[in-house]
Amino acid sequence: MSKNRSLLLIPLVLVVCAIVGGLYGPKVAATQAQSSGGQLQNDLRAFAHVYSVVQTHFATPVKPNRAIYDGAIPAMLRTLDPHSSFYGPKAFARMQEDQSGRYYGVGMSIVRQGDSVMVQMPFPGTPADKAGLRPGDIIYAINGKSAIGLSLDKVADLLKGPKGTAVHVSIMRAGHPHPLHFTLIRAEVNHGSVDADYMAAPGILYLHLSEFMETSSQEIRAAIQKAGGPQHLRGMILDLRDNPGGLLTQAVGVASQFLAKGQLIVSHRGRSSPDVKLYAQRGADGAEFPLVVLVNNFTASASEIVSGAIQDHDRGLIVGQTTFGKGLVQTVFPLSDGTGLALTTAHYYTPSGRLIQRPYAGMSLYDYYYARDKVKNNPNRIEKHTDDGRIVYGGGGITPDVVLPKVHLQEFFTEAFDGANDFQNNVLDRGALLDFADDLLAKNTKLPRSWQPPPGTVAKFGRFLQKEHIPFTPEELKANADWVRLELRSKVITSLYGQNAGMEVLLNHDPEVQEAIKLMPRAEALEQRAHRILLARQRAGEPWRQ
Repeated sequence: MSKNRSLLLIPLVLVVCAIVGGLYGPKVAATQAQSSGGQLQNDLRAFAHVYSVVQTHFATPVKPNRAIYDGAIPAMLRTLDPHSSFYGPKAFARMQEDQSGRYYGVGMSIVRQGDSVMVQMPFPGTPADKAGLRPGDIIYAINGKSAIGLSLDKVADLLKGPKGTAVHVSIMRAGHPHPLHFTLIRAEVNHGSVDADYMAAPGILYLHLSEFMETSSQEIRAAIQKAGGPQHLRGMILDLRDNPGGLLTQAVGVASQFLAKGQLIVSHRGRSSPDVKLYAQRGADGAEFPLVVLVNNFTASASEIVSGAIQDHDRGLIVGQTTFGKGLVQTVFPLSDGTGLALTTAHYYTPSGRLIQRPYAGMSLYDYYYARDKVKNNPNRIEKHTDDGRIVYGGGGITPDVVLPKVHLQEFFTEAFDGANDFQNNVLDRGALLDFADDLLAKNTKLPRSWQPPPGTVAKFGRFLQKEHIPFTPEELKANADWVRLELRSKVITSLYGQNAGMEVLLNHDPEVQEAIKLMPRAEALEQRAHRILLARQRAGEPWRQ
């Protein structure tokens, strides 16, 4: 970084501090800033002086971008709340790309595997998928240069590029002694947010939404139509487990597909922002099938807006564990040098008036994310009521109508997952199941979609672990035999028939999905009561949740 550019970082920090201080808010904020303007200017001068002393006298040269981008600004934001964030140029560009779900590249997700980068999943219909890349392929070289030891970001950058340009990828695949070479022509990649949809039972559509992207409501509508349209559904399971949120506009769009036109979905307000209420603009278009929404502790933000609106209007049954409790509105401010600031500017409230956000004052980031039980007294836990008069509570996420014992979803891919035992984590960390599946597929590529691991498969897998010097005990292998068979079948079916087919294998053994199917009659009764209440209010000319 040049000296001139490093000097520009100081004004950038001052601008960010000014935004946080309210200088760029409405008139009331400006008035407050003027009243304490002298103190603010003194504080800013003190920061500039400290930075100057550090840059001049620190024992080793100071990189200005690291000191400010990675240090001063993030540290300042952490004193405000857990979700205000600063994004460097690469992170900001990646966030914008993730939200759009579009980019130019080869179309596959990748993960670390030791010193290498491995193909996690080619996206259907993309150059990587059409060329025949498979989960578990190790990226050996890109354009003739070794990819071993490169970071995920570096490999991703090398695979992306202008539309229509070629990238040469060499991979190592189990069962093949030499690298396989592919020439991929980069294209626009539309990576959807619906990563699994299938008929979980006759007439019951299961759909998992991974996050809220620009295309999410459109994808859900398309999935319903693919299943024959709403009139042919006996019910739907909307799986929002582990969904971290995303675009507010898409949360409104998704909720609108299940609610009646004009029903309130969410409101938000803050010190410098007006009270904003967002309603279902289009409505459900006759989609009156029973609805079960699966949630867990990592269902957050936009996912909580959707589940909260559905619960408050008694439109569907919320099932699982209490959601994360992320109800802070972040406004994204683009800054200089391609950086961005996601600053909390308001709070979200469900239609009944529940605050979604849970307490975070006086706790570390670790405790906020992973030690939820440390909140002893929740001042925001206020009783509210749904349209049908059911009691719900605010200030701590969305509490399900039916609470299920906490289970850990098995990761569909090769990374270790929270809740796995040591044997499972060790096998997944080493990529042993994928390698074993690739060995099997190298000998037989015409397995049917109904394929099941034959007798003796677990014993063969044990010998494979020994050959690969992966430690285990016979007792561990026996105790995890069902898990090995299920994971192996999922990976084989994924390689042959795609991600959705592999997900279906796992989800058919998911106890929460099976419970959701059993709860469909209860969801139907709830939906019928909500429909009667809505009709009565419409006949009486009464507004709802306005």
